[in-house]
Amino acid sequence: MPVKTFRPLTPSTRYITISDYSDITKRKPEKSLVVIRKKTGGRNTHGRVTARGIGGGHKQKIRLVDFKRNKHGVEAEVSAIEYDPIRTARLALLTYKDGEKRYIIAPVGLKVGAKVVSGPTAPPDTGNSVLLKHVPVGLPIHNIEIMPGRGAQMVRSAGSAATLMSVDDGYAQIRLPSGEIRRVNENCYATIGQVGNTEHENVVLGKAGRSRHRGIRPISRGVARNPVDHPNGGGQGKSKSGGGWQQLTSPWGLIAKGYRTRIKTKESNRFIVVRRDGRPMKQQ
Repeated sequence: MPVKTFRPLTPSTRYITISDYSDITKRKPEKSLVVIRKKTGGRNTHGRVTARGIGGGHKQKIRLVDFKRNKHGVEAEVSAIEYDPIRTARLALLTYKDGEKRYIIAPVGLKVGAKVVSGPTAPPDTGNSVLLKHVPVGLPIHNIEIMPGRGAQMVRSAGSAATLMSVDDGYAQIRLPSGEIRRVNENCYATIGQVGNTEHENVVLGKAGRSRHRGIRPISRGVARNPVDHPNGGGQGKSKSGGGWQQLTSPWGLIAKGYRTRIKTKESNRFIVVRRDGRPMKQQ
């Protein structure tokens, strides 16, 4: 999927890059697989803002993606590659032999007309959902379950892929895109291949309006405010954005940089072999 650039005829087109969408084969989504997405504007059920910087944006519909791939042993054909407005990856529309249609995240190399299958007897081919204990070591995988039967929760964004390192004692060791090495039950399912739309990281919004189309509203920096409005506000003249005595915080005083928020006694710590910073995980 190449990225398009523009001649700088206006200030915004100097920097804008967009996907050329050449990989998409169907414009409108499957009606039976979409639901309306209600906008909240960052407000909870009491009407209070609980998430700042949210509001407006274009209408979007949620595509119901099959992360469980639980139609085992039934071959499906890829009918179309589609755009999804609320995720970075593309979707592949599968049509099963019994006529049922489902969406899955489209991996690199999956074309219209290809055949895919899931289940314990599925071969380790691109787009197939396979048990981790049946995946050859060193193969790129995505859409990985954390617990058997729960559905894929890891490695689902555009261009991402994990690597199976080993399978031993009922657990598979997987190197995630962050660099973390984690143990996952060998009876969990994963999809073979790398998530498609690999050029997504090269897309540059280029102007404020494209953020607004996505429902992202502007937020002023804390150091640009008054002391009454933010802990980082005030001062004589410009500050160094918290580079001096200040520690950058949220409006409610929670440290923004360097403060570890992960619970030290989290139960899933025992499944982490190597942290994403390269250090071995200390077992409790």
